[in-house]
Amino acid sequence: MITAVDVHADGLPGRVITGGVSDVPGETMLDKAHYIEQHCDDLRKLMLREPRGYPGSCCNLVLPSNNPAADFGYVIMEHFEYPAMSGTNTICVATALVETGMVEVTEPVTKFTLEAPGGLIEITAEVDHGKAVSITFRNVPAFAALLDVPVEIPEIGTVRADVAWGGMFYVIADASQVGLKLTPDEGHDIVRIGEMLRLATAEQHPVKHPLVDSYPGVTVSQLSAPAHSPDNHRRNTVTMPTGVPDWTRPGSFTGCIDRSPCGTGTSARMAALYARGELGLNEEYRHESVTDTVFTGKLVDTVQLGDVTAVVPEITGHGWITGFANYVLDPTDPFPTGFTIGDIWSGY
Repeated sequence: MITAVDVHADGLPGRVITGGVSDVPGETMLDKAHYIEQHCDDLRKLMLREPRGYPGSCCNLVLPSNNPAADFGYVIMEHFEYPAMSGTNTICVATALVETGMVEVTEPVTKFTLEAPGGLIEITAEVDHGKAVSITFRNVPAFAALLDVPVEIPEIGTVRADVAWGGMFYVIADASQVGLKLTPDEGHDIVRIGEMLRLATAEQHPVKHPLVDSYPGVTVSQLSAPAHSPDNHRRNTVTMPTGVPDWTRPGSFTGCIDRSPCGTGTSARMAALYARGELGLNEEYRHESVTDTVFTGKLVDTVQLGDVTAVVPEITGHGWITGFANYVLDPTDPFPTGFTIGDIWSGY
């Protein structure tokens, strides 16, 4: 029996496993993520595929941390990868830990530290009567890897884009180049073009993290557009892959839109703006999602990652618990690792 708290962070569901899975080998959370990916990937499939999951869902496994500075560790599981960091998943984990009392709670502010695969993440939770009203996390350092590079996309043409790290490598392009305004009714076109942009960028512009060789190159796309609210700076949609696209099968270029403003995506966007001289330290940046929810970010410091100058983002968002569940796997269940069908899981 797997015990989990279901949470959404400004629209993105991130299931949080709090019991039923024993600790896994590894000194760090990155080690543990690699171990699960290589030896226990059935857990991710079980929790994220049908009938227990769906394409837009994520999952997090809370584990003890070996780092004395961390209260807990967590491994992030998504449909396409085990990310080094995810902002929305971090907000889901922090919300679950606060509201279930797994961390010592003080009001109006509770502070604690988590270990993500990408490193230590400082959490500041605003708490009112036991409710985590907001979650602020200090992210891993972010940086722009490439600015304004051409990406050649078959049947679309040349798109100018930035590539930046915010916990994953993002390709970021202005949506006006492909005729989109980032409204919910454009969902099909957003994910198709976003996936084509991601794959083309990964092929044409390979990038590496300056300190960690095991981090992959571009795995996520982000389209950017003018904000719909005058209170916000920009609007964005991040497409999360749900399968393996193939240029010979146009229908395979589908994924799922991140319903939240995306924490690591906002971090990558702010890093690119900083590199362009368009955003300074400690300047507020309000990033809205396709569902009109908002993350508020700022860059609070600069650090060196080898020969790369990076910025330290802080992101504030919100989480809501949607349910508590005990998940089981009957030994006679014909789908021990779940299943996918091409109507909503195209690409598998």
